[in-house]
Amino acid sequence: MQDEYVTQADVPGAAENGAAASSAGASQLQSQLDAANARADENYNKFLLAMADFENYKKRMERQYKDLADAGRRDVLKHFLPVIDNLERALSFEDASADALRNGVQQTLRGFENVLTMQGVKPIAVKGQKFDPKIAEAIGTQPAEGVEDDVVLEEAQKGYMIGDELLRPAKVIVSKASGGHGESS
Repeated sequence: MQDEYVTQADVPGAAENGAAASSAGASQLQSQLDAANARADENYNKFLLAMADFENYKKRMERQYKDLADAGRRDVLKHFLPVIDNLERALSFEDASADALRNGVQQTLRGFENVLTMQGVKPIAVKGQKFDPKIAEAIGTQPAEGVEDDVVLEEAQKGYMIGDELLRPAKVIVSKASGGHGESS
């Protein structure tokens, strides 16, 4: 016995029905493809709008940060203007005695200190304290009788903190045991 295969040609009307079914399936697939392409175009347009919005947001934030920094800088600089006025007044005296000049410089120094205090800056007290490399920089050593090693003897330059952060370390002379090897700067 031979195997028989049935083809579309053997079944009457099958070719017409198959062609109709395949054209209906193709039109359905085409409509699905068109809908997917429309959704993709819509999503792409939304993506482009979101990217443009994000770029505008970045530019706006940069402008706001710059404006905020400029306002802060202007505020700090305004506080220095009275200090400059004091210096100009001190220099304007023709026959100023040494005491008057010293008094003017002291007032100017207090003005600067007030500006720093208003900005949250405070000096670090290190003289007589154990040397701490986190807040001070040793620029020299000096032998000292009756003083432990690594104690700050002199402050060559004040250190400052702003809040809890180090703004500038103090430059100091530190005690060392007198053994003839002490350096002095």
